[in-house]
Amino acid sequence: MAYFLLWGVEEGEGDCIAKRMEAGQTDKKRLRETSLLSTIIKGFVNYLFLLFTEGVCEIWLTSEDTGAYGRDIGTDLPTLLWKLVEAIPEGAMLRLGMTNPPYILEHLEEMAKILNHPRVYAFLHIPVQSASDSVLMDMKREYCVADFKQVVDFLKEKVPGITIATDIICGFPGETDEDFQETMKLVEQYRFPSLFINQFYPRPGTPAAKMHQVPATVKKQRTKDLSQLFHSYNPYDHKVGERQRVLVTEESFDSNYYVAHNPFYEQVLVPKDPLLMGKMVEVNIFEAGKHYMKGRPVSDARVYTASITRPLAKGEVSGLTEVSKRHFLLYYTGKTAAVQA
Repeated sequence: MAYFLLWGVEEGEGDCIAKRMEAGQTDKKRLRETSLLSTIIKGFVNYLFLLFTEGVCEIWLTSEDTGAYGRDIGTDLPTLLWKLVEAIPEGAMLRLGMTNPPYILEHLEEMAKILNHPRVYAFLHIPVQSASDSVLMDMKREYCVADFKQVVDFLKEKVPGITIATDIICGFPGETDEDFQETMKLVEQYRFPSLFINQFYPRPGTPAAKMHQVPATVKKQRTKDLSQLFHSYNPYDHKVGERQRVLVTEESFDSNYYVAHNPFYEQVLVPKDPLLMGKMVEVNIFEAGKHYMKGRPVSDARVYTASITRPLAKGEVSGLTEVSKRHFLLYYTGKTAAVQA
């Protein structure tokens, strides 16, 4: 599995400042000239191919806001993604990182088509933070609740079974009981299978730290109430008995299983058979928990090996050295990006 760090977007006081996710220092001159630093498509596609020759079976595209890709170089995220999926071999998968509603709204039709591609996980992380427009305004977010709902409703209709993950902040300064109840209603309505709940803590020196704070006891209670709501439903019960295709990528934390993901990036635990690692297999789902399912491999199913060539054994020296990787990225992007494979 590869974590491919592209570039980042940081939201500030109502505007966006972007920086390339690098091992070294950011290009400060370019930051002053533009709000984005996007990696060019050609270098991306070629490097992706090299990763697959080393046995990589899963690629993550990550940044603070992937939806903003390409705005500084005359392209966009769908254009990049269509180029990338052409380079992905059968049995490998691409996962998209977080994107805020404003950018994804510009490309809903194309993004729905891409998320339906068999080598792209039907998964998207879209933060809402609050279901109150007044709170979002105080947060200086560049979207409203209706924008979020429009994105989610459209993708749910056009990408059947899609997994939508989101973030919520409890107790942002000025949040009223009515504001919080709107957030509770939103979670009840969509029953997100993946929900990241954060209790607000002011960071010294930020504008939010100077605002009227919600009492700590209230923030704690709201966080507890939202967490209880989230844990009151099981999003996977109805999938018991299904036959699913999953990609096996890692060992579970308790070391008792291998971890795999189905096309909707839902976690499926499978037996620890070394022959399954890095492979795409079919399993029968026999158990469902809050955050995972358990599956048994189907004996008569075809097994897909993602890499273009034989995956490297543990400890085996790669023909593509770290030096050549750095030179390759330097040639195509002008910078050495941080890549962990």
